[in-house]
Amino acid sequence: MEILIVDDETIERKGIRMLLKREKIEANIREASNGAKALEMLEEAPADLLLTDIKMPFMNGLELTSICGEKYPSMKMVIFSGYGEFEYARKAMKSGVNNYILKPVDPEEFHKTMAEVLKEMEEEAMEYQRKEKNEDFIREHILLSLLYGNYRSLEDGFMSLLPQGFIQGLTQMMLISFQHDFFGIKALEFDKELSLRMEEDYIYLNLDPQSAVLLFEEKLDDPKEVAKQIAGAIDRLYQEKCYIAVSEPLPGGEDNFKGLASSLEVMEQLMENRFYLLDDPVFMAGEEPETADFNDIDSDTLMKQIKQDIHLKDMVGLREHYKKLCEKYRKNTGFSQVYVKFVFSNLMKEIYDTLPKVNQERLTEDVDRLYKTTDFAEVMNILDRGISLLEKNFAVNPQTAHREIETVKQYIYEHYDQELSTEILAEQVYLAPSYLSHIFKKETGQNLSKFIKALRMEKAKQMLEESHNKIVNISYAVGYPNVSYFCKSFREYFGVSPQKYREEEGL
Repeated sequence: MEILIVDDETIERKGIRMLLKREKIEANIREASNGAKALEMLEEAPADLLLTDIKMPFMNGLELTSICGEKYPSMKMVIFSGYGEFEYARKAMKSGVNNYILKPVDPEEFHKTMAEVLKEMEEEAMEYQRKEKNEDFIREHILLSLLYGNYRSLEDGFMSLLPQGFIQGLTQMMLISFQHDFFGIKALEFDKELSLRMEEDYIYLNLDPQSAVLLFEEKLDDPKEVAKQIAGAIDRLYQEKCYIAVSEPLPGGEDNFKGLASSLEVMEQLMENRFYLLDDPVFMAGEEPETADFNDIDSDTLMKQIKQDIHLKDMVGLREHYKKLCEKYRKNTGFSQVYVKFVFSNLMKEIYDTLPKVNQERLTEDVDRLYKTTDFAEVMNILDRGISLLEKNFAVNPQTAHREIETVKQYIYEHYDQELSTEILAEQVYLAPSYLSHIFKKETGQNLSKFIKALRMEKAKQMLEESHNKIVNISYAVGYPNVSYFCKSFREYFGVSPQKYREEEGL
């Protein structure tokens, strides 16, 4: 707290300072000998509380409080007046002075007045924090609605609570994602911790326990470098590896209202391939990922990865690893044609063994053509056709996909009170996490993490309506071990806190 004592008598200022120390107030106390000097000091550094005498040279206390009432409306002011100065004190009260103390100052009266002023300051500070927190929740609710493409569902009254031009001024987005539950469990103060380590200002939005979005109002000179710095800060803070997808610059203006949702969708698509890209944790929308030196990749390792991809029905991984295998042999003339054809014929057998209703004669024909060709491009064409057949088989088998999605959904229904990462769910149906995310969205039209969050929120709402369980118990019951994070997620989803929802329902 900053306190300024204004009195032309040195002994009076020392007396007030002594009384303040007796109150045990933690404050930086400054002194001024008249009103003019006090204004100069306030220009340099505003005060929270002004204690001033009325009669002083150059500028009296009445003039000082009148000016301060206009320039510093939030500053509390107390004046000291003699018995013959009551009329002055009455006028000062009209200028925004909170209280007055008669001189000579009675210690008991000083204590009583200070207690009243400090209580008022504390209540105003709490009200400001409450209002600011409420505005933050409203802003988050609006932004999440826009990110999820629910712009039309927002009420006009909500939008008016945002600063004018706020949405239109957003310039870029980043999606931070982890392979397991992280936000609200390990990183309870993630936003606060990250802001201390970043020069750029941003708006933080949590999407679910595994992912969050950062929105920027200022144009980033080098967004990829900023993303790398964030990934490095997270590694140092939590010893955790994260992935960051960076959007292309937002369109700006009114187009941002729809551009937020489309940019998030692009970043989520980038994240689906994170397990199959290189070690760089940053993926840039609109840029091709960097490629490694394929000649350094071991053939046996690639073949094992491809076999695993086929087993897991992971076409994204299969295409990626097959591409690396082709690049390895296309760029290196040190391998004999017989050896290259042997490698690719083995791959052909793996593919055909997985395809139903493909006879041995068909496989023999393709392998024979492969060995007779003198063009490596034709070798790739033969394998490409096989991979396309495999891809088509996986795609046109809706019963299998439907069965796997239903198994995953049933697991979620039965275990929503536990951690539900994509990896955990993929293990239940023996699929690659990225492939599960792909077919789940294709089958249901909904992102997997959004499905889990929606279920948990609806279950929480049901428990609030149908039981008298404590909110902390409901938090645990729907898979949120951190009750603060649960309350924040609930309010972002429904627009009100769990307690408020229960009160509004009359429970």
